[in-house]
Amino acid sequence: MNAAVFTVALLLGALAFVVAERLRPWRAGQRQRRPGLGSDLLFLGFNVFVVGVSLVALLRGVVLPQLDRGCAYLGVAPPLRGLAAGWPLAAQLLVAILAMDLAQWGLHRLMHRVPFLWELHKVHHSVLDREMDWLASLRFHWGEQLVYTVLHCLPLAFLGFSETAIRADSLLGLLWGYLNHANLDLGRGPWRYVFNNPRMHLWHHADAARPVNFGIVFSLWDWLFGTARMPEEPPERLGFTGIEAFPRGFWRSLSWPLRRGGRAPPVG
Repeated sequence: MNAAVFTVALLLGALAFVVAERLRPWRAGQRQRRPGLGSDLLFLGFNVFVVGVSLVALLRGVVLPQLDRGCAYLGVAPPLRGLAAGWPLAAQLLVAILAMDLAQWGLHRLMHRVPFLWELHKVHHSVLDREMDWLASLRFHWGEQLVYTVLHCLPLAFLGFSETAIRADSLLGLLWGYLNHANLDLGRGPWRYVFNNPRMHLWHHADAARPVNFGIVFSLWDWLFGTARMPEEPPERLGFTGIEAFPRGFWRSLSWPLRRGGRAPPVG
């Protein structure tokens, strides 16, 4: 999968969710041209096509080559380097999707427990109920993007996963993020014990003292580790305590963690 295919797939996925939300919205009365639409479009372009592309190029073109040169100079072979290089693409995809989703589940919990990480993550949780749709999935701070990209791309590239496998895994995560935030209702079938969905993720965004549902693609981790919640009705209020004072808009949101400290809410 090259960059062009990745971009086209991402844009087609966005178009599909725009149409689906218009035809079968879950929460009635939410307008397509809702508050924050312009700034969220900026977040999409900036986080995916500026920060994401730049970080991946830096990791592949600078960080890994420097690591290899350093190990060669010291005469040591880094453990597990290139381990997956000879695996079939299907095996690379399966391992990458499962392992990275579990790692991101753990990091997502840390985002709510470590004060500085929570200040970064607040940008994403500044989404209000009338703003919650597929596009809101990409409202997050570039610092959070940095943390997730390093966690995702660096280990996979180090282990020898192909560029196609890494991009396919990234694409799946982005499209599933669209789904989790979409104004759609997929019901409460037994699949909810394996896969994340809008009903579950909306409760992750609820204004509550105990955050739940940290999964990205799979809800399985939340059910296994006791952090799952899926009531029949949506939460009454989204956000966090003090959200009224949180800056609105693209530029002001990005500057927030640099000029403000805070305390993370407790997580079980």
